[in-house]
Amino acid sequence: MFPLMTTVATRYAPLVTWLLITINIAVFLVQISLPPAGQQLFLMRYALVPAAYFNPVWGALNHLPAGSVVPFFTNIFLHGGWMHLIANMWTLYIFGPPLEDRLGGWRFLLFYLLCGYGASLAHAFVNAGSVIPALGASGAIAGLMGAYMRLFPFSKMLVLIPILIFPFFFEMYAAVFVGIWFFIQLVNGLGGLFSGLSSLTGGIAWWAHIGGFAFGWLLIDFFRLPPQTYRPWHRDEGVHGFLPDGRRTGKGPWL
Repeated sequence: MFPLMTTVATRYAPLVTWLLITINIAVFLVQISLPPAGQQLFLMRYALVPAAYFNPVWGALNHLPAGSVVPFFTNIFLHGGWMHLIANMWTLYIFGPPLEDRLGGWRFLLFYLLCGYGASLAHAFVNAGSVIPALGASGAIAGLMGAYMRLFPFSKMLVLIPILIFPFFFEMYAAVFVGIWFFIQLVNGLGGLFSGLSSLTGGIAWWAHIGGFAFGWLLIDFFRLPPQTYRPWHRDEGVHGFLPDGRRTGKGPWL
């Protein structure tokens, strides 16, 4: 399933969301501009290598700072390739603006970073012996998805599901879309855990997604602003026949 759009109307431009997307793209361009040896050193330094924290001898031999929390944050701005970057930035573009609108810019930025930190913690603890650098914004974005499911569970989403070579478009509740996504992460994460294999299989850090989602789900109530802090809604602010909270009006965007 691939999300195409949400139906939650927003009142303010998502400046922090655009800023985060810009930073991720800029960091990726710097990353790929480095020579192969420089890229490897860059990733070992700023991506998250769990073994550096749980195996101090290995970390010391590879000149990795075991006590630094910097990689727990910087890894969420790194990506393994163009498709990895595009998929994450598109998902951030879908889920970021409605949350930024409800939290405010600075709260949203702090919330995003804490979700990324929670995702990094979960991945590091489950994969304590891993020497593979973990990177990507998906853990932080999973936190946004957890928060989105809490705030807008009955808003509708337009989703693309490719079947063979044919694209099919479906409208579904956000709770259903995010719920299915989280179930897939949980099944794969638990499968790797109970099979004794690393949860980083196929290049996907399942427990980073699970941890980020859990942080977002739990923290959102501490960050959201009360509705009365915003100006009143105008009658024409529904999007495509939807009310500002994502529910369908059944009549038209002007009601």
